[in-house]
Amino acid sequence: MSTTDTEMASSTDSSASPDEQARRLYEQYQSADSDEERHEITLEMGKLDGRRHADIYAALEDE
Repeated sequence: MSTTDTEMASSTDSSASPDEQARRLYEQYQSADSDEERHEITLEMGKLDGRRHADIYAALEDE
């Protein structure tokens, strides 16, 4: 596992709030050294966004 993978894994830690996770990913994106790193971080951002939307839709179904 590369350093970037380790950082991304810790940045998407489920114990952190979604907003905190998004902030960490954005900071990593800004400091990325290559297009490949930015691409991987963007994929992680998409996964986080998908989980957030799933949580919102689940909450709406419970109302």
